[in-house]
Amino acid sequence: MDIHIRKATKADMPRVLELITELAVYEKEPDGVKIKVDTLEKEGFGADPLFTCFVAEVKGIVEGIAIVYDVFSTWRGRAVHLEDLIVTQSMRGKGIGLKLYSKVMQYAHERGIVAVKWIVLDWNKPAIDFYEKSGAIFYKDWYIAIMEEEGLAQFIDK
Repeated sequence: MDIHIRKATKADMPRVLELITELAVYEKEPDGVKIKVDTLEKEGFGADPLFTCFVAEVKGIVEGIAIVYDVFSTWRGRAVHLEDLIVTQSMRGKGIGLKLYSKVMQYAHERGIVAVKWIVLDWNKPAIDFYEKSGAIFYKDWYIAIMEEEGLAQFIDK
């Protein structure tokens, strides 16, 4: 199978949103996606883009995506956060995820990044196995904290 990895364009954002939604369903959060195509276009392709997206095409159809953005580690320096690596369910197990993952690692390495970080749900055994096989380290004694919009508003109003 011929898999072509490239940087996404604005025109890819409707399909990118479809894949984000597919991931939300897989992660048992079918109503979790609130973002819209215009936000992806604005935040990913403006004068100062907030993220970089790579797409994997098979026969001209986007079947996978990887979305990354820069972060800063006070212990190590410049890092990249891998927000999502998604392959459509019908195309999993065909090497698309590995090609996207490899592209992200290459992108980080070429830019002198000290680490690539991401989050995996504890029940997503196929993803955990894939990442561990690649040499990734899991820090199981750390919690992820998120202050979402409603909590943020309540905190500020106190």
